[in-house]
Amino acid sequence: MAVTKAERSAQGHFGLIVAIALGTMLNPLNTSMIAVAFSRLQEEFAVDYSAISWLIATYYVASAVAQPVMGKLGDLFGRKRLFLAGLGLVTVSSMLAPFSASIGWLMVFRVIQAIGTSALYPSGMGIIRQVVTSKLARTLGVMSIFASTSAAFGPSVGGILLHYSDWPAIFLINFPVILVSFILAVRWMPKDGAAQKPAPGALDGWGILFFIVLIVTWLFFFLSFQTGVSFGLLAAALALTAGFYVFEARRRHPFVDVRFLAANRQVTLVYLQFILVNIVFYSVMFGIPSYLQQVRAFDSQQVGLLMLAISGFGVFVTPLVGRWIDRKGSKTPLITGSLIVLTGALLLLTLHDDSSPAWIFLVLAVLGISGGFHNLGLQTALFASVATSETGIASGLFMTSRFMGTILSSSLLGAAFGHGITTGKLHGLAAACAVIGVLILWLSLRLPARAGTVKPSN
Repeated sequence: MAVTKAERSAQGHFGLIVAIALGTMLNPLNTSMIAVAFSRLQEEFAVDYSAISWLIATYYVASAVAQPVMGKLGDLFGRKRLFLAGLGLVTVSSMLAPFSASIGWLMVFRVIQAIGTSALYPSGMGIIRQVVTSKLARTLGVMSIFASTSAAFGPSVGGILLHYSDWPAIFLINFPVILVSFILAVRWMPKDGAAQKPAPGALDGWGILFFIVLIVTWLFFFLSFQTGVSFGLLAAALALTAGFYVFEARRRHPFVDVRFLAANRQVTLVYLQFILVNIVFYSVMFGIPSYLQQVRAFDSQQVGLLMLAISGFGVFVTPLVGRWIDRKGSKTPLITGSLIVLTGALLLLTLHDDSSPAWIFLVLAVLGISGGFHNLGLQTALFASVATSETGIASGLFMTSRFMGTILSSSLLGAAFGHGITTGKLHGLAAACAVIGVLILWLSLRLPARAGTVKPSN
């Protein structure tokens, strides 16, 4: 039977969506999958947790910088070309990482991986906006599910891989995903037009360099908590922050559009809340597996199964929260989610050396439920607060906020676990997360009574 034009178009859209979904899940998957390998990596390379915190931080600094840069390069040189090039970089990094001779080399290969995966999301989203002309929201919802699910299930996947193999397996598992995404992308992605010549200053190279120096300075400041607060680093970080704002405000094509942030205070508060939410989420996502392995002596498979509490409950709650937001707006669900974050952080204080696996699972489940509230609620609050014409820049800065939160989580973990992991230090981490939870709750209370009543700014 002959295939109709409509059926072929549907097949093409399905193949395209799967290609992009598989590609975009590589970043969050490799973000969280390595969490259960930290103890093994410390043993392999004879390093303390401070070095591991840099392994986390360098990946996120590279991602935070590369996402908007790759988006611009895709607009100029072709999104399909950049998507395939990104898959190529992930392939190279995944091949070389298992042969790392030191933790420094592993960081280098992870940075290459971060740059490669960062090319996939902006290119893929651009192609979807170009090709999918109906039911766009449903398609973007599928992308969001792939990204959030892969991040949430990463530790569980990593735990199973480490149980039956060793840490190189968390890189080798990328190859089937890369291969299927590549084949479908070659087959179903539309061809690119001629590459454009970039306008002078379009990439804001100095702004990118300034941003890297700024983030690294803040990282050193937070990591200084291990030996005492460095007020010199704090002064330098604050001065660089003020200088970065002034510098970017004067740029025609800024790396971070600080003028947009200044003109949209409500949006800025949403970004700040998303940063704080990700500090708590990734502190738990990266810190708990190491604690369970080094203090409680659980094996990697047991840790992976316990971490399912975060992923499973988060995925289950998300569609229910979506219906609630459709009826009542974002504020009430976000307040509820903030109270759950605070409760989960306080429950971490109840974990002791003899706590049962069932109780640990329950505590992690509470924290997992909170993720289902915040990821969707904050995105909805964001888009209710900006005009349609500002969607692109708002989305880009939202992703940057996520990376900022994860970068700061690595600093918090370095300060908490830098010289060894104990139950007492876990309680210190939990107390810090509880304080952050109070700030998240305060920001949720500052939202308008119903998301969508905010007047869009033009």
